[in-house]
Amino acid sequence: MSIHDAKTVVRRFNEEVIAGGDRAVFEKLMAPGFVNRSAPAGAPAGAESMWNTFQNVLRPALAGLTVTIHDQVGEGDKVTTRKTISGTHVGPLLGVEATGRQVSIDVIDIVRLEDGRYAEHWGINNLATVLASLRQG
Repeated sequence: MSIHDAKTVVRRFNEEVIAGGDRAVFEKLMAPGFVNRSAPAGAPAGAESMWNTFQNVLRPALAGLTVTIHDQVGEGDKVTTRKTISGTHVGPLLGVEATGRQVSIDVIDIVRLEDGRYAEHWGINNLATVLASLRQG
């Protein structure tokens, strides 16, 4: 798989799965045995835990959820993406009740692809800072 093709897979995941909520595309793009290397200690690290985050945490809390990709860099079987997940805070978000405010979560993630599918994921984000800001009003 070329780097261009790998970036296209990651872009598709961000647009159709995270922003669009398309379960069929999620199933197609996740490799058997996928591992989220950024899952909290003791938390599930499989594909379903990622789907749960998008579908049951972010989507109900953020109306008009969008993903803006700022940069993508690829090398070997990995693609690194710098992006922002945005939306209007209309529902509870990890214990913070709706504020009606615009929310932007900055993310940098690395995805290792295997046969054009997500095999591993590492990521960092500023969600803790966003939640603290929402709590302060």
